[in-house]
Amino acid sequence: MIRFAARQFRTQAIVAAVALAAVGVAVLATGPHLFHLYDTTVAACQSGQSCFLAADAFSRHDHLLQSVLGILLLIVPALIGIFWGAPLVARELETGTFRLAWSQSVTRTRWLVVKLVLVVLAAIVAAGLLSLMGTWWFSTLDRVSANRFDPSVFAQRGLVPAGYAAFAVALGTAVGVMVRRTVPAMAITLVVFIGCLLVMGTWVRPHLLPPVRGQKSVASAGGFGFAPNASGTGLTFIVEPPPIHNAWVLSSGVVDAQGHHITTQFLKSACPQLPAPPIGPGVHHAPADKSVFLSCVAKIAAVYHIDMRYQPASRYWIFQAMETGIFVVLALGLGACSVWWVRRRIV
Repeated sequence: MIRFAARQFRTQAIVAAVALAAVGVAVLATGPHLFHLYDTTVAACQSGQSCFLAADAFSRHDHLLQSVLGILLLIVPALIGIFWGAPLVARELETGTFRLAWSQSVTRTRWLVVKLVLVVLAAIVAAGLLSLMGTWWFSTLDRVSANRFDPSVFAQRGLVPAGYAAFAVALGTAVGVMVRRTVPAMAITLVVFIGCLLVMGTWVRPHLLPPVRGQKSVASAGGFGFAPNASGTGLTFIVEPPPIHNAWVLSSGVVDAQGHHITTQFLKSACPQLPAPPIGPGVHHAPADKSVFLSCVAKIAAVYHIDMRYQPASRYWIFQAMETGIFVVLALGLGACSVWWVRRRIV
């Protein structure tokens, strides 16, 4: 049965091997130069301005390959689920060839488990190798951008693409077992898979571990300014959270020692020389007299601070392992569901 399943899967395996080889050639051909460029420009810069310019120029290097490789890392697990998982059983149920296999002294459970395990392992290897190449190639770019927790970046690196691929195959198989039609199973698999990733990134991942709370000075903010408040009768103070290397900032706000947010009344008393709010939407970064702006910010900083909730960079691999584990468990559950359905519901 293992040999027969491998023969059925050989076309997909050959296509995947050729595609991985092509990506490997591109990565190996350009990666060493990217590392050398980082060492000689970004890592060797001396002043802040030159470092900013060097980092900006470096981040735009090999832009086409960045885009292509990033897209591949995002869509490959979904493609695996669509073209490997969904047709795995649905095609045989649709054409009726499963009856021949079951008449050859092969039990339903063995027939499905062998096929599913073989394809899941192949999916993990393919997605894992692609992620390994992508993580290595993007490593210097990630040092510059320092945003590994960004949802799109997080899904392209480390362990999670392998977990996504295993889940996608199990999902496609389960849908195919229930729907028994290849094309509808492929469409449903794509929709459900994307929905699961969105749910994970939006509602589950932020709550995997309790966030760290930190306080930062207003002066350390990445930027600040003033904008009209909700009623349009005054101004509100806008701050950009201070940059924390590779951290995931979940929320931030300007509060005083008691945790109270800054009020319009305080701004009016501390900053009476600020101009009236504009008629249209926008942010006042500074009035005509810059000293008035700086004096106002100094008064705010004397009373208020920035309160932040964030996940530190040290938790990155913990989040990777936890999310991968969640999708592997889901894949095992879907596999068990498929086995039950084949044994009990298909005649």
